[in-house]
Amino acid sequence: MVFHAPVTIVAKTGDAGKYKVSLPAWNMLLRGFMAGAYIAIGGALATVCSTGVSATLGAGIAKLVLGAVFPVGLIIIVLTGAELFTGDAMFAPMAAFIHKVSWASVLNLWVWVYIGNLIGSLVYAFFMAYGPLTSWSGSVGTATVFGGTAVSIAAGKVSYAGFFGMFSAFLKAICCNWLVNLAILLGICADDAIGKIVGIWFPIMAFVSSGFEHCVANMYFIPAGIMTAPYLTADQVASIGAEKIANLNWVTMWTNNIIIVTIGNIVGGLFFVGVLYWYAFKKEIEASK
Repeated sequence: MVFHAPVTIVAKTGDAGKYKVSLPAWNMLLRGFMAGAYIAIGGALATVCSTGVSATLGAGIAKLVLGAVFPVGLIIIVLTGAELFTGDAMFAPMAAFIHKVSWASVLNLWVWVYIGNLIGSLVYAFFMAYGPLTSWSGSVGTATVFGGTAVSIAAGKVSYAGFFGMFSAFLKAICCNWLVNLAILLGICADDAIGKIVGIWFPIMAFVSSGFEHCVANMYFIPAGIMTAPYLTADQVASIGAEKIANLNWVTMWTNNIIIVTIGNIVGGLFFVGVLYWYAFKKEIEASK
């Protein structure tokens, strides 16, 4: 297994960022769409696999199961070259630091990839909400047990309220993208597929199991819950809580989660990985030019 030195990893990250910001907008959007769908695939799998685990094995093991299967999305993204906004929160600034690309090009990449991620996540949320998360008898739909889990997850993600609630979401978002971008760096450090997969898996498992917040994952989790909620049974509503379900909608998706989580994710990727690693290895990188 080939292992690259840290300074090489940082340099490779800058090179990759330079390539990413040079893509045409339509390609950023397309690759962003793919990445949004791939993250949603991991989110959907995590929802299904964690259903019922807490009641039998406890909340901690349920979180571990959730985290253990979720990394499939980022693994696919890294190995197939799709574009994830939270990863680009590090890649593009690193290119700006090393290759002096413009910050306008960094923002351009962020905007198009973010839109693409949103579209891909929404499409896959629709597929899940009217596929495995509901069962149908003619035109009458009923949320499955997995649909109940999906709504419960979504309702929890829009439950942040007030200053301290928002601050909590912000801190969780910073920690999340700190780990996501460390996973990406570990993926870059290996040249073979197995090395990349192992390097990616551990930090992503850690972020999901710890309960951190990822804006692109939430672009799947919350819409999937919103779309499935109308088909809940009375028992499922009672279990989740009618008040929590009533708070789950397209407005609170943004105001109670995605806006603040996006900001936190940018801070986590840009400052806690991009800036720190650039300054840590700045002299070595400049000396090698």
